[in-house]
Amino acid sequence: MSLDMHKDRSLLIVDDDRAFLQRLSSAMSTRGFDVCAVESVAEGVAHVAKSPPAFAVVDLRLGDGNGLDVVRRLKAERADARAIVLTGYGNIATAVTAVKLGAMDYLAKPADADEVMSALVSEAGSRPEPPANPMSADRVRWEHIQRVYELCERNVSETARRLGMHRRTLQRILGKRAPR
Repeated sequence: MSLDMHKDRSLLIVDDDRAFLQRLSSAMSTRGFDVCAVESVAEGVAHVAKSPPAFAVVDLRLGDGNGLDVVRRLKAERADARAIVLTGYGNIATAVTAVKLGAMDYLAKPADADEVMSALVSEAGSRPEPPANPMSADRVRWEHIQRVYELCERNVSETARRLGMHRRTLQRILGKRAPR
């Protein structure tokens, strides 16, 4: 699917990294979108309330809150809107939440304009290309632990019980950086 299939080419970009916001806005404008760029959840929600766009690219972590609030509001105002979530702090739990709230896709930063464009105009139900470098087994394990930890509302004792591991072992795992 290409952008030519869409009459409404309005695109809202919400990101608190001003340099990235300007680069992506410029790149998406040259690809045919009518871009509105804002830097906060409050500005994003206000723009959606005033004029819900057909497309949105929203950063997950913003200075004044969670970008998923913008996605939630956009889908409530305009069910046919196509939104994607960008983040530098990706994990499976937040990706699942983003998709459940109505995001079409979830991309890890740094995503280039071609990846964003492809995600925005891809056909529903189309299968993405297999990853060139998939997650390692250690990373998959870490992602699973993070997901259970989030589902247990960040309660270490409950998470350890559900995973069948000692609480201190879990605390050591949670204290380390994510494996590559």
